Amino acid sequence: MTEAKITKFETLESKLINYSGTIVIIDRDVAELFGVETKEVNKAVKNNPDKFPNGYILELTKAEKNELVKNFHRFSSLKHSTVPPKAFTEKGLYMLATILKSEVATEATLQIIETFAKVKELSRNINGIMKTTDEAVQKDLGKRVFAFSKMDERLLEAIRSLK
Repeated sequence: MTEAKITKFETLESKLINYSGTIVIIDRDVAELFGVETKEVNKAVKNNPDKFPNGYILELTKAEKNELVKNFHRFSSLKHSTVPPKAFTEKGLYMLATILKSEVATEATLQIIETFAKVKELSRNINGIMKTTDEAVQKDLGKRVFAFSKMDERLLEAIRSLK
């Protein structure tokens, strides 16, 4: 794996947020990853409502937006925004990538797929450790979890909270 791809993975995983038990990426971060403006992301969603069924995109309430601004400095400019942020689920990100066609969007989508696959693997391993009493299995799964130890602590907390 090249250094550029490693950087992209780290950038992507740092943007994952646990929203009501679902790992999501906020529209502003999606735009940055796809190399477009946030308004282009929102326009794509507005112009293609049939491609975003219930559960693909979650619109944050004012209270949730305030909590987002409070907990993540990178969203401080949203404090006075009148447009509620959208949170894209994994499926919503994939669908958006079919609309926003560009080299950057394609590369970002590949990184999103890899990141979500790693998050799912990590979650399975953590659940496996918790469910088994076999020490050899726990040790093996523990080694796999340890491989993820360089991931952002917020991501690990988000995964733990999904239980």
